[in-house]
Amino acid sequence: MKLIECPRDAMQGWPDFIPTATKTAYLNQLLRVGFDTLDFGSFVSPKAIPQLRDTAEVLAGLNLSQTKTKLLAIVANLRGAETAAGYPEIQYLGFPLSVSETFQQRNTNKSIAEALAEVAQMQNLCEQRGKELVVYLSMGFGNPYGDPWNPEVLGQFTQKLDALGIRIVALSDTIGASTPETIIPPFRELTAAFPHIEFGAHLHTTPQSWREKVEAAYSAGCRRFDGALGGIGGCPMAADELTGNMATENLVQYLQEQGVPTGLDLAALREAQRMSAAVFAGH
Repeated sequence: MKLIECPRDAMQGWPDFIPTATKTAYLNQLLRVGFDTLDFGSFVSPKAIPQLRDTAEVLAGLNLSQTKTKLLAIVANLRGAETAAGYPEIQYLGFPLSVSETFQQRNTNKSIAEALAEVAQMQNLCEQRGKELVVYLSMGFGNPYGDPWNPEVLGQFTQKLDALGIRIVALSDTIGASTPETIIPPFRELTAAFPHIEFGAHLHTTPQSWREKVEAAYSAGCRRFDGALGGIGGCPMAADELTGNMATENLVQYLQEQGVPTGLDLAALREAQRMSAAVFAGH
């Protein structure tokens, strides 16, 4: 079981700039919890995501000497990937590849074909630099634009990523459209068809729907989950009425109920929750 904490996703759309020192202190607390991976920042245009323009400064302040947690940075193009790959502390580069043509244009100003060509270049870069590319299939559970969606579409995308040597693929519920009916078939089919690929779930939920979504993904074979403390965040590029991220504390609760060991320091997690409430106060 891998839990990926995503403060980057919580922060990126936050209306008030969170000071660099505040971000750094919060991330250092999250590093004490024992998550598998911390999705900590992004190397994208400051015009697109002004909140994360200080990712390099934040990285310089992280205490990585006593943590097993690995760092993941989101990139939107090859240029960002080259920047991120230059930092030895970063192990994973994450790239959002949409199965919706409309959203791919909206999110990265590229067609799916252009984005796939760039994914191939990023994968080569990662192989050269000893990094691992994580591809998020955004709009992974349906989209509001009328673009085709079904498990077969996800399978076709995964086949292309598999051919490039990509080994971590996260299905992403960019707008909170997922239901158990759209979660179970893709995970069931993909984990069977591509046993050598690690499939993750990046789910957006409401307080009422989180449990059924986690249960659906877990029962269908998913063992990698993204979350954000407090359920804060979403995708600012979707420009729709958004549900929040999957709340990490809910994920932990579900796994504890199932008797699944999380390996987390629960005292450090509680302190991180307290800090999160302070970081994201006032809205």
